[in-house]
Amino acid sequence: MRVLAITNQKGGVGKTTTAVNLAACLAAQGSRVLLVDLDPQGNATTGSGITKKEALPTVYQLLLGMASLEEVCLATDFGFDVLPANRELAGAEVELIEIDAREFRLRNALNGDPSRYDFVLIDCPPALNMLTVNGLVAADAVLIPMQCEYYALEGLSDLVETLRKVRTHLNHRLEIEGLLRTMYNPQSTLTQQVSAELESHFGAKVYRTIVPRNVRLAEAPSYGKPVIAFDRSSKGSQAYIALAQEILERVAA
Repeated sequence: MRVLAITNQKGGVGKTTTAVNLAACLAAQGSRVLLVDLDPQGNATTGSGITKKEALPTVYQLLLGMASLEEVCLATDFGFDVLPANRELAGAEVELIEIDAREFRLRNALNGDPSRYDFVLIDCPPALNMLTVNGLVAADAVLIPMQCEYYALEGLSDLVETLRKVRTHLNHRLEIEGLLRTMYNPQSTLTQQVSAELESHFGAKVYRTIVPRNVRLAEAPSYGKPVIAFDRSSKGSQAYIALAQEILERVAA
């Protein structure tokens, strides 16, 4: 079982889009996939075709020990399972503070049956809080989606420092799985410069796959579908199919 936390402290970089679409594309290629929605906005839940009202119990109950993994887990129509979230999850932030080993709640919940899934993808909230820390402690590695713009590089250095602290104090196995360039505009000189800088700093950690700006990719969540089920021939869909293949190749290697 390979556990990947999809994280970036900057919002609006395609984190949830990556989590949902990568889950669907890995499942389409035969992997058993669990998607963990760790964001109180619950966008990965609705983007997987699950209405937040029907999604009870949720990750909130799982983290607080009020429900088991089996009770929370929901199957989607797209071949992967989801641990759903809704606004209630925001309350877990406060309630976890008083619980022993609060950073390890998600890891302990997932460790119950490690042979059940090939991949667990964790959609972390766009902030460094107790939920994100739970995601990072549970993960083997992090997948970082990012736009190729100036502020993204500043945010990336902060994130790398955060990962270093988590690795030192809470999860010694945590590493960077890869950096994914999202919402890519090849016409922009700045985009090309930032992309080149990423490759020079991180080398092979930068995925070959690049996710372009794509209307169909942006439309798919409003239909409660991953883009592979919404418009398989779109450029956004083809990019995530390629990313899934690239990740499978890395794991095999």
